[in-house]
Amino acid sequence: MLLPLRIVAILEGISYLALFAVTMPLKYLADLPVPNKYVGYAHGVLFIAYVLLAVAFCIHRKWGFKRMFILVLASLLPFATFYVDHKYLSSASLSLAGEKP
Repeated sequence: MLLPLRIVAILEGISYLALFAVTMPLKYLADLPVPNKYVGYAHGVLFIAYVLLAVAFCIHRKWGFKRMFILVLASLLPFATFYVDHKYLSSASLSLAGEKP
């Protein structure tokens, strides 16, 4: 369950940044709304998948509400899913915390 969550976390972060840094400027500055539509759809699917996987992962690992809140909150902030992947989801962090990767 860890690997799918990490993959979705990274993809969700990339899609979030692509939406803000690439497709929104194209939509509003170059009058090209189509890329924003498709990247927005992809980001929406990845956002929902990330939140569901994060909650399921926290329940599976028996992590407390604080960690679950941090993982879910990360989906709302740019760059935060990368931080969560590094801090909470990397195998090294889980091993150091005494948990099974």
